[in-house]
Amino acid sequence: MAKVELIMPKMGESITEATILKWVKNVGDTVVLDETILEIATDKVDSDIPSPVAGKIVEVLYKEDDVVEVGNVIAIIATEGEDVSPSPAVADKVETPKASEPKKETVAEVPYTPEPTPANASLDTSGSDRFYSPLVKNIAKQENISTAELDNIPGSGANGRVTKKDILNYISKRTSAPAQPATMTNAVSTNPPSATKSTGASTQSSGENEIIEMDRMRKMIADHMVMSKHTSPHVTSFVEADVTELVNWRNKIKVEFQKKHGEKITFTPIFMEAVAKAINDFPLINVSVDGTNIIKKKNINIGMAAALPSGNLIVPVIKNADQLNLVGLTKQVNDLATRARGNKLKPDDVQGGTFTLTNVGTFGNVMGTPIINQPQVAIMAVGAIKKKPAVLETEHGDVIAIRHMMFLSLSYDHRVVDGFLGGSFLRKVADYLEEFDTSQSF
Repeated sequence: MAKVELIMPKMGESITEATILKWVKNVGDTVVLDETILEIATDKVDSDIPSPVAGKIVEVLYKEDDVVEVGNVIAIIATEGEDVSPSPAVADKVETPKASEPKKETVAEVPYTPEPTPANASLDTSGSDRFYSPLVKNIAKQENISTAELDNIPGSGANGRVTKKDILNYISKRTSAPAQPATMTNAVSTNPPSATKSTGASTQSSGENEIIEMDRMRKMIADHMVMSKHTSPHVTSFVEADVTELVNWRNKIKVEFQKKHGEKITFTPIFMEAVAKAINDFPLINVSVDGTNIIKKKNINIGMAAALPSGNLIVPVIKNADQLNLVGLTKQVNDLATRARGNKLKPDDVQGGTFTLTNVGTFGNVMGTPIINQPQVAIMAVGAIKKKPAVLETEHGDVIAIRHMMFLSLSYDHRVVDGFLGGSFLRKVADYLEEFDTSQSF
């Protein structure tokens, strides 16, 4: 009945453009509602753009690898019954609709629902009447799962759609998996290598060694870490904190807390609260550097480093963390952690951080020396909480007791943060944890 413009959707306040990775559908192809039309990438997240209507694609306005500003028209879809002639597969870029197009034209902004997608070719499911996302199809191809086998996997998504979790759960329960087909890739030695495709990467054998090509996100992480070390002269300070009272309080209230708020309380929001308080005490930790200028940030936006299912790292951000109480921080931490594990973070979720917290204790590590997340000037690592003998000062003299102890470490940019500021800030965080109010209500 009408033509509908597919526009580059808003993906967060700080996201102004995205790169087109792949057109899944082309001119002349029919699409159903919510079917993926193209794959895009920002600097952190790869995403699918679904169709806002059912119809036929009659024009695409950008090529693959083009960088498109948010709000620009990227394709034209004719709904059923519209008598139109298809345009060329790729037309010149346009900023506004053509004047000759009908006035009954409507504009539909695509709701943003991110789903990380790889760049390599995916399984051909054209013979199936089910819709599969590019990510699910690539996992299926990697694991040598046929379309018929894929059709039999129960889906927990909308309308029975198979999600990444569904297919990974299915793979883990397979009693025997077919051998991966050997695929030739660029040789790195005189021996002919064999390789299997993975999500955004390839694996090669060279003699007794296995060579794994970095995927797109790992390359970006690598570049960012190298850039950070080149940019900032790193210094790391350490303190040890006695968090016995904090640990006992959490153990005492965690069941009641979950019943009351429907959320599990971990140590992370408690650490976040202490960091936010200390930043208010030492605001020059919450800055960035622009040449010879120091930019002092008004908002306290704390990033929390999280491991993705792929093994890569991402840092979702809690905005205005100092304005949230412990319940609010708990809900934010749990929401971001859950969506990170499910690859459901939006681009704006990982933007705007002014300070970063990483919990190396999750892996049983007692301390770490993290790399600063540019353009920030400091990052804190919290280690595993361990029971240790410690000396306590009492009115009757010193005694040795079993206490819950943990190390905190702060890496900071020595261009603008000296030992006094860095060390004082770190000690203040430890003080807030040691002086945690165990009588507070929640």
